[in-house]
Amino acid sequence: MNEIIKKVPFKNGLKLEFEIIDLSTILESKKDMMTIPHRAQFYHVLWIEKGEGTHFVDFDPIKIEDNTIIFIPQNSVNMYDKNGRYHGKSILFTDSFFSKNKADIQYLHSNMLYSDLYDTAKIKVNKDHSDLKIFLNAMETEYNRDNDKAQLPILHNMLHIFLLQAERDIKKQGFEELESSSNLDYLVLFKDLLEENFRKEKTVSKYAAKLNISEKQLHKACTALLEKTPKTIINERILLEAKRLLAHSNQNIKEIAYNLGYDEPTNFIKYFKKNTNYTPSEFRQQF
Repeated sequence: MNEIIKKVPFKNGLKLEFEIIDLSTILESKKDMMTIPHRAQFYHVLWIEKGEGTHFVDFDPIKIEDNTIIFIPQNSVNMYDKNGRYHGKSILFTDSFFSKNKADIQYLHSNMLYSDLYDTAKIKVNKDHSDLKIFLNAMETEYNRDNDKAQLPILHNMLHIFLLQAERDIKKQGFEELESSSNLDYLVLFKDLLEENFRKEKTVSKYAAKLNISEKQLHKACTALLEKTPKTIINERILLEAKRLLAHSNQNIKEIAYNLGYDEPTNFIKYFKKNTNYTPSEFRQQF
């Protein structure tokens, strides 16, 4: 099988699955890896103190600007600008570091910073006065202490406070949050199920059955909050993965079709053409 998108796991050998690193230093030492498309299996907080260029999260170009913070979900296809400048800090952490209970899992998967219900989150910060800077400095001080039993829960709580404060700040900057409701609960559960099963399950009825709700109820939740049908959401997830593989891997069309659960490559080609107006080969040629 040809090369697929490179997966980057969290670094082995660290005392915690949490790290605060200097951006320019890490980019200099790992530029060849970071400036090609890669799928990081952990969450990023990129604090850009000084910078320029364009950062890519999947197919979303994000302008690198001074005094901004970019929040990058795990497993998205991430690419640093080869000719860009990144001066600042990055907080890296995993699901297992943050998610100590169901409440943590629910928060991390549904908050405004990392949920795929929203666009990539980006915040402008005041370099001279920022609560987030205070929290970052406190986390960095704790991170650099000698490890003891208290360090993990302290860093976990500090990170949670940092993310909550970031949500507060992004709301002040006009980012609109979906209101809590049963529809939102069902939508979040549906998206989580879809992430786990989109390669093998593509029918709305099966997802509704797994959620123990009717197709009508699932349709209502999706259209009320996103103005999209469940089928459209399923299609978008399949197509995103197809585009990732076509643009960023060396797998041939047949291999990509099998990867996405299609027994017959011709069915995948017809599906992709119907939903994008391009054949897979035509889309790949653009990149």
